[in-house]
Amino acid sequence: MASEATRGERRISPVFLALVAIMAVSIWAVWTGFAANQGFPVFLFVTSAWIVSLCLHEYAHARTALHGGDISVEARGYLTLNPLAYTHALLSIVLPVIFVIMGGIGLPGGAVFIERHRIRSRWKHSLISAAGPLTNVVFALVVTAPFWLDALDGVPEDLRYALGFLALLQVTAAILNFLPVPGLDGYGVIEPWLPYGIRRQLDSFAPFGLLAVFGFLWIPEVNHAFFDMIDEVLRALGVSDWDTWNGQRLFRFWEGNSIESLNP
Repeated sequence: MASEATRGERRISPVFLALVAIMAVSIWAVWTGFAANQGFPVFLFVTSAWIVSLCLHEYAHARTALHGGDISVEARGYLTLNPLAYTHALLSIVLPVIFVIMGGIGLPGGAVFIERHRIRSRWKHSLISAAGPLTNVVFALVVTAPFWLDALDGVPEDLRYALGFLALLQVTAAILNFLPVPGLDGYGVIEPWLPYGIRRQLDSFAPFGLLAVFGFLWIPEVNHAFFDMIDEVLRALGVSDWDTWNGQRLFRFWEGNSIESLNP
C-alpha cells in the first residue's frame, strides 16, 4: 500500500499533461500555418510552454529537496508537476503569466515549501535553491538549439519568432532568479554560507526582495543595463533582437499586429 501511495504522489498530473498537449498542438498550428491569424497559436504555444517551464522549475526544487532529505515534498504533491499543488499558485503561475502578457518579462515564480530543517548539508541547501533557475537555463538552451546549431532551415518564421520570445522569457527568469536578493533563489544558494546574524537580519527582507528588484528595474539606467545583458546572452545563443521583438508582437495578437508588418 505504501508503494502505491508513493507512486500516486509522483504520478504526473493530468493538468501538466494537458499543458504539454496544448503546447504540442499549438506548435503544430504555428508550423502548418493552420490559423488565419498566427498570433493566437503563438500566444498558446508561448503561454503553455512558459507554464510548463514554471512547473519544471518547481519540480526541480522539490526533487532535489527529496534527495536532500525532505520527504514531505511527496505528500504535498510537488512531484506530480501539478501547478495547482504549489504553496502559492498565484505567485508560481498566475502572476508570472500576467507579467508575460503585460510586459514580456520572465517573472521568477515560486514557491514549493521545503522543510529546510530536514536538510543536513549546506551544499544540499544551495543545490536545492539552484535547481530551479538551472532548469530555466536548460530550457533556454533547448529552445534556442535551432539557433545556435544553425538548424533553422525549413522552420517557419512565425515559429522562429515564437522560440525567440520564449527564449527571452527563460533567460530573464534565470538571471532574475539567480540574483543574490533575499526571497530569490540566488540568495538561497549563498544563504547557508552566511553568518547566522546576517541571515537573521536579511530574513525580514525576503517578502520584499522581488518587489525591490522590480523597483530597481524602473530606474532607466538599471533597466537598460539589465536588458542589454539579456540581449547579449541571447545573441550568444544565436537569437537576435529581431526574433524576440517579432515574437512578442505575434504573442500580443490582440493588438492587431499583422503578419505582413512583422517581415523586414
